[in-house]
Amino acid sequence: MTANATENGTPILQLRGINKSFGPVHVLKQVNFAAYPGQVTALVGDNGAGKSTLIKCIGGIHPIDSGEFLFEGKQVTVHGPRDASALGIEIVYQDLALCDNLDVVQNMFLGREQTTSIVLDEASMEERAAKTLKSLSVRTLRSTRQLVASLSGGQRQTVAIAKAVLWNSKVVILDEPTAALGVAQTEQVLALVRRLADQGLAVVLISHNLVDVFQVADRIAALYLGQLAAEVKAKDVRQPQVVELITTGRTEGVESELPTSVDEGVTA
Repeated sequence: MTANATENGTPILQLRGINKSFGPVHVLKQVNFAAYPGQVTALVGDNGAGKSTLIKCIGGIHPIDSGEFLFEGKQVTVHGPRDASALGIEIVYQDLALCDNLDVVQNMFLGREQTTSIVLDEASMEERAAKTLKSLSVRTLRSTRQLVASLSGGQRQTVAIAKAVLWNSKVVILDEPTAALGVAQTEQVLALVRRLADQGLAVVLISHNLVDVFQVADRIAALYLGQLAAEVKAKDVRQPQVVELITTGRTEGVESELPTSVDEGVTA
């Protein structure tokens, strides 16, 4: 954890009272959420809890129906993914969105290629890609010119994360980054997640694996049926309490750091 996060405790990203419906289905209900620089905030919840919808609202894929979206303390409006990227928000989705027929450098700059006059500036892109990977202490890649098709699952995840932080990102959201990985590759990716936070980024980790969550998270935000059940410091809770939050929306002895919105009628 960085000194910045520890000293001021001010969220870089904050959502207040977010609502989102698709037709008659109210998916997000008065959701509050915060992410802090230098910290990993784990977003947990059962299938259908609203995690994917929430991050797509943050990323500008879905417009919010109502509520406040604050970034660096100022209220903003995100109309689309370009607006989110302009703020410094990058999302690494579970499918990674990498092209197997392109190499590491080409994937990292896909859609944002650097040019000199009318030709690609290959040398500059390769240098920036290598510098970014080095800054993240990535040592598992043989070459930045390897085709992505030749990479393992953990290496692909590393490239996707490096691509997200290449553009002076301030918030990086990772959607189930270890879901399809083995033990060794999972450890590599989790170490990278921790390094992102240690460099001052706000990291949001969406995961079903509570072992992974407790290994790297500073805070845990639990969604239950589209509502915030609690956002707590990871050191203040135990795994069974988080399971109870995920499955019932409530648990004894857990006090959320943010206002919650779980209906009073929901009981543990």
